[in-house]
Amino acid sequence: MEKWINSLMDSLGAPGAGIAVALENLFPPIPSEVILPMAGFAAATGRIGLLAALLWTTAGSVVGALALYGVGALLGRERTLAIAARLPLVKVSDVERTEAWFVRHGAKAVFFGRMVPIFRSLISVPAGVERMPLPAFLALTTLGSAIWNTAFVLAGYALGDNWEQVTGFVSVYSKAVLGTAVVAVLCFVGIRLGGLLRPGQGARRQRR
Repeated sequence: MEKWINSLMDSLGAPGAGIAVALENLFPPIPSEVILPMAGFAAATGRIGLLAALLWTTAGSVVGALALYGVGALLGRERTLAIAARLPLVKVSDVERTEAWFVRHGAKAVFFGRMVPIFRSLISVPAGVERMPLPAFLALTTLGSAIWNTAFVLAGYALGDNWEQVTGFVSVYSKAVLGTAVVAVLCFVGIRLGGLLRPGQGARRQRR
């Protein structure tokens, strides 16, 4: 991964870092916590300009987010509800409640979501499904991405050869976020399975 990112920056300069970040939005296993500090380190060694690194990585974030927004817009509300209706343990009412929440808090979700691992990419899809006004989506995505990217690029710039230390700190943060998400999903499944089992238990009691 590091060799591939380095080769992009060697070949294309700062735009190479931007391309890597855009792909990271589309394929979350490509970690931004590696790309961004590496871009900062490259700026520290003079291979690319620091301002160029900040601008191009933010542009890459916006392009990747816009692509996912387009996926959500193409999917649309009706198709999303139709898919939800076919999924086990998921009710259409769950999606409708999520939709209502996004209508109320979508701006904050898009802005702060750009600073949360895993969700920083996924948040663009519901924004597209709900057809959040494109100028607002672009402004919030650009601002949130600029804050996230600047923090990591500058960290890599300041740490120099030790830029990999950034990855360790973010790994802990990412694991905490992922762990919270897993617990939330397990709780949802447990509650939904419990709701499905209770009616059957009640029917058995009546037969007795």
